[in-house]
Amino acid sequence: MSLAGGGVALVGAGPGDPGLMTVRGLALLRRADVVVYDRLVDPRLLDEAPPGALRIFAGKASGAHVLEQPDINTLLVRHARRGRFVVRLKGGDPFVFGRGGEEADALAAAGVAFEIIPGVSSAVAVPAYAGIPVTHRGTASSFAVVTGHEDDDKAGSAVDWTRLATAVDTLVILMGARSLPRIAAALLQGGRAPETPVALIRWGTTDAQETVIGRLDEVATRPDAVRLAPPVVVVIGDVVGLRERLAWFAGQSDGAAEARPPQLRELALQR
Repeated sequence: MSLAGGGVALVGAGPGDPGLMTVRGLALLRRADVVVYDRLVDPRLLDEAPPGALRIFAGKASGAHVLEQPDINTLLVRHARRGRFVVRLKGGDPFVFGRGGEEADALAAAGVAFEIIPGVSSAVAVPAYAGIPVTHRGTASSFAVVTGHEDDDKAGSAVDWTRLATAVDTLVILMGARSLPRIAAALLQGGRAPETPVALIRWGTTDAQETVIGRLDEVATRPDAVRLAPPVVVVIGDVVGLRERLAWFAGQSDGAAEARPPQLRELALQR
């Protein structure tokens, strides 16, 4: 689809390492008139946009939204209708718990041309950078990606954790650090073995990456796990045990990096 004369590209920026940005996404970013970007987008990617491009921060953290989702939708539509090419730069993949579907729906309803550029999802990239394959022959032949942070307007959880406990070999939980005690209890109730290994990976794929390893029945209460602030990817399953042999990322440390990556910390201070 041609976006000449105004349109929006919903671009996945990957999980943190700017080198994981796709070739197509980078090409579109380099000709953007407007870039609307998220909190977890590496600032070095913003330098790839043309010097004169308008850069708009639309990041979200738990309980602190610079722009609410309806405002973001309106912003995208307004700039596109003014004939501008807008890149909506989103962490990970736009359609994996990134609200990309909501934004695409709003653009379609407004008659605005748009394109979806998939990104490398943290659901697979962050475990890989920690030396954990989500599937492995003889160990895991299935995996599920689940959000641990659901819509606040829901009366209860839409995820049946007790049924999910033994339905797949590997569970990858995004945005689940705060809810891990409740999730772990439900998985144990559903029949998941107490000794199942668990990895909590913070700031995955960046130089500040750190990993905490434990058992399902105790990791949620361990001090080194409790102190981890988002973003954290949780991996539950026997594949976590492969990390001892497969850890490869030079920037990785176990329980060492307290601060977020310097480039993200500096950008936050500028706001």
